[in-house]
Amino acid sequence: MFQARGEKHWVIPDGYIPPTSSGELLSHESICVLNCSSEEALLRCTIFFEDREPMEDIVVIVPGRRTKHIRTSSLQKDGAPIPVGVPYAIEVRSDIPVIIQYSRLDATQPENALMSTMAYPLKG
Repeated sequence: MFQARGEKHWVIPDGYIPPTSSGELLSHESICVLNCSSEEALLRCTIFFEDREPMEDIVVIVPGRRTKHIRTSSLQKDGAPIPVGVPYAIEVRSDIPVIIQYSRLDATQPENALMSTMAYPLKG
């Protein structure tokens, strides 16, 4: 049996899906999840905004001993996606420990930029 590694509670304070892209690549952001456990992980995501109520309880399943790259543009609540061009933050809660990294590809100008960072783990 493979042991769970990581934390159950993560936050990503800076999210933003650009409304436009240039060139062949599409600007996007991803929550990259590594589940080292043999069990599947049940994630519950909450999207926070500056000027509106959060989008809560967006459920994502990550199979055991797998990784999943979740484009934030694919996250929906009641059929509504995260709006483009609007700053947001993400809270991820998992029923078992996982490891979360956050990546952004900015293709809004010809010189693309790729940024990746670990999400912030909260203990307890």
